[in-house]
Amino acid sequence: MGRLLAVLALLLPAGGCGLVPVITHEPVIRNPFPQLSRVAITPFANLSDEKTVDTRQFALAYFNELQATPGFEVVPLAVVEAALQQYAIRLDNPSDARRLAQLLDVDAVVVGAVTEYSPYYPPRCGLRVQWYAANPCYHPIPPGYGLPWGTTQEEYIPEPLVYEAELALAREQLETQAPAYEKMPEPEPPPSQLAPQPNDPELIAPPEGQEISHEETAGVSRTTAITAAVANGAASAADNSGKPAGWPSPQGFVPPGPSEQRPACQPTDRPVLAHTSIYHGNDAEFTEALANYCYHRDEGRFGDWRAYLQRSDDFIRFCCHMHIAEMLSARGGAAKSRVVWRWPADR
Repeated sequence: MGRLLAVLALLLPAGGCGLVPVITHEPVIRNPFPQLSRVAITPFANLSDEKTVDTRQFALAYFNELQATPGFEVVPLAVVEAALQQYAIRLDNPSDARRLAQLLDVDAVVVGAVTEYSPYYPPRCGLRVQWYAANPCYHPIPPGYGLPWGTTQEEYIPEPLVYEAELALAREQLETQAPAYEKMPEPEPPPSQLAPQPNDPELIAPPEGQEISHEETAGVSRTTAITAAVANGAASAADNSGKPAGWPSPQGFVPPGPSEQRPACQPTDRPVLAHTSIYHGNDAEFTEALANYCYHRDEGRFGDWRAYLQRSDDFIRFCCHMHIAEMLSARGGAAKSRVVWRWPADR
């Protein structure tokens, strides 16, 4: 390799830059959860102020990007829509999502919503997505789960992921310290109020008598944290002295080892995965990621990455790509980047 680079260096003054390939690194995102391999995506809901949003277009974009992610098998959207109509499923609660998952024989059902959208420059797109597992015993997977904590690779964890994991853990820990209070009764809706959309993820509510905050969906499951800590031998009476019962431990970020016995099922109605984000077409980090995304595709249409900001379908699909990449990479789904050698077009 060293001799090859030396030869290329000698040829560069005579032949120009066209003799030297451009070396880039393409990010690689994979499915880190073998128990969530087969997935179905429901039509998205529109929670934005833009009434012309095509929610099916968003679902198809999410379908294409998730199907392109190694480790996933995604059920076609038409099959999901047919099942929703055939079995009259409204997706009003987690039980409906779990029922749909079991009818389609998938591991999880994705329920998404568009929270913000504008196709005009700078375009904006906000997405809120929740994954509901067919198995009610699967608890939420927190940000930071599966990352190389406590190893020599820990120093290479990106700072944004460290912050997200620490914030999620702190949120769950503070839940054990927040004083209880009685919520005010909800006002009666006016008779003229229209019925909400059946697939609105805001309607996926806990069973009667059980309150779950939306913030908790992205946090660390107390049950998952304590179970993992005990399985790894990291939790002891001494370690937990002076702390309240159910105090989330950082050991919950580390997957527990295999057990001789199947663990006891503790059903939950919370989504196993949840991620919310918004993207702006004039954000520097967003445009840098978009330029890298376009560079590693054999684009035959006119224009560079800037054209993606002008074509709504391309912009929506890239936003879905970013959303999936953020959600999975925060949970150990980022693999080693792929080295790409490309010859310049003018060589």
